[in-house]
Amino acid sequence: MEKINAIGRRKAAVARVYLSDGKGRITVNGRDYKEYFGAETLQYVVTQPLLVLNAGDKYDITANLEGGGPKGQAEALRHGISRALIMVDEENKKTLKANGFTTRDPREVERKKPGRPKARKRFQFSKR
Repeated sequence: MEKINAIGRRKAAVARVYLSDGKGRITVNGRDYKEYFGAETLQYVVTQPLLVLNAGDKYDITANLEGGGPKGQAEALRHGISRALIMVDEENKKTLKANGFTTRDPREVERKKPGRPKARKRFQFSKR
């Protein structure tokens, strides 16, 4: 099998994922994913598509992550891995879609408005 590449996105994070046959190693920006994502919840998020398909030890995954924070990066990586697994076998799409891994989460941070401290928050109103 040749290397398959896919892109996953979430918030401001972009994950370029390269999937190839292997023993289940996941490398993120040159480091092991358990070292890169310290929190166990984020490590779980990254491996969710592989756990659902029972393909944890079939593929080696290399990913380049840019932008965003740890949670956004983890979910972008999950999205990219899901897309790559669909390219490997079209049968995987039904299972991954049912678990919600193929949909790109469209929620973004709302911009700050002028004359306000945040996007929607207002300064305290003073009648007098």
